[in-house]
Amino acid sequence: MNTKKKTLSLALSRNFLFLLGLISMLAFACNDGPKNEKQKTNPADIVVDGKMLAELTSPPFVPAPVGNRSAKHLVVEMEILEEEGTMTDGVQYMYWTFGGTVPGSFIRARVGDEIEFHLRNHPDNKLPHNIDLHAVNGPGGGATSSFIAPGREAVFHFKVLAPGLYVYHCATAPVGMHIANGMYGLILVEPEGGYPPVDKEFYVMQGDFYTKGEYGEPGLQPFDMKKAIKEDADYVVFNGAVGALTGDNALNVNVGETVRLFVGNGGPNLSSSFHAIGEIFDKVHMEGADLINTNVQTTMIPAGGAAIVEFYVDVPGEIILVDHAIFRAFNKGALAMINVAGEPNKTIYSGKVEEGIYLPEGGGIQEMPRSPEEIEKAKPAEFLSKAQRIDMGKNVYMQTCFACHQAEGQGIPDVFPPLANSDYLNADVNRAIDAVLFGLSGEITVNGKKYNSVMTAQTVTDREAANVLTYIYNNWGNKGVEVTEEMVQSRRKK
Repeated sequence: MNTKKKTLSLALSRNFLFLLGLISMLAFACNDGPKNEKQKTNPADIVVDGKMLAELTSPPFVPAPVGNRSAKHLVVEMEILEEEGTMTDGVQYMYWTFGGTVPGSFIRARVGDEIEFHLRNHPDNKLPHNIDLHAVNGPGGGATSSFIAPGREAVFHFKVLAPGLYVYHCATAPVGMHIANGMYGLILVEPEGGYPPVDKEFYVMQGDFYTKGEYGEPGLQPFDMKKAIKEDADYVVFNGAVGALTGDNALNVNVGETVRLFVGNGGPNLSSSFHAIGEIFDKVHMEGADLINTNVQTTMIPAGGAAIVEFYVDVPGEIILVDHAIFRAFNKGALAMINVAGEPNKTIYSGKVEEGIYLPEGGGIQEMPRSPEEIEKAKPAEFLSKAQRIDMGKNVYMQTCFACHQAEGQGIPDVFPPLANSDYLNADVNRAIDAVLFGLSGEITVNGKKYNSVMTAQTVTDREAANVLTYIYNNWGNKGVEVTEEMVQSRRKK
């Protein structure tokens, strides 16, 4: 009898402990749920503290980070301007812009800001416009509230609810035409407390343009709707123009700095395969949002999308930003430069340690076959002034010669000779023409330094050859020769 009582007592004790544990777990779960919910603040419920005027910046610059500031009633004032600008040397285009630049002014806010947006359509403009901000939760992203004729102003309000990097653009019909003429930009919504600090931040945005004339055809070029519908872009560029971020306009950073790029794609049609030659993206905020990918070589940015990329700079030199649909970079303009200053790090990158000629197909200079139509194009057309030759020659140079001889003709040390102040070029114009038409191999001496590399024959027309050589001879301390199509023709026939 005592044994039975003892067994029953043990069973009751175990059941009691089990029930007590279960009750404790339930109580913990119930208490934890509401606690976590309280930690999450609904962005719509964030109370603003004061009013401030938004700092807007033109590309490639961005406003100061939001840091730890509280949410504000943020006033954004933006003006629409239709104005003529330079697409590339010798080529003009009528841009439609937010703030007078392509892309438009950069807007920087934080989650919870209540934005009071003033959109003004300059009285000298010809067309009505509006704005669709992808950061807006509301009809048309603000487009339905901001449609304005020239000389008018629209004011509307919205609260930013989600952090990220967002595109804005005009959404007036025909929408594609307004975007194709340059009406796009970026608005950054930082999370509470802001993004981690970095050393340098820049604003880069890709766009595709469609002109009546072909790439480089001089004069004021109008928009071509048929090409746009076919998605047959003449220009694919960063920040609105060929060379907008090269040469004197290149971005400048230092070894040891962390760089953050806010990159957008206005389209209207083409996606971007965004890549930095000579760097790996340490972090990429995919599509400008919360998801972070690491150690990225190339990131896709769709039309109407964006990404935030970050990288630490290890060694000096040039970082080349491109759309890695590579003909867009070297033939349509989607190329930008970051100049990196500082001390080399031979452990990370040694530079060239050995040089030689590698010609597995034989020693002859090679070129692609040319059709009768292409040969016909080599015949001289209307008269061009020397200034026109120089302008058009720069276009050819940036497409054909830039990669090897660099933006200022400085060449690449120990690999490709300089064209700037070149004794080799200035000594013999016919020799220079031959090098363009037929290529060049073997050892040469330029400015007292020996080079032993290969220059392939260039597939260019007589006019293109004359223009690019005229451009080279009239820049960087060279002797100012004008090379004509007749001079090129005579060398081609030899």
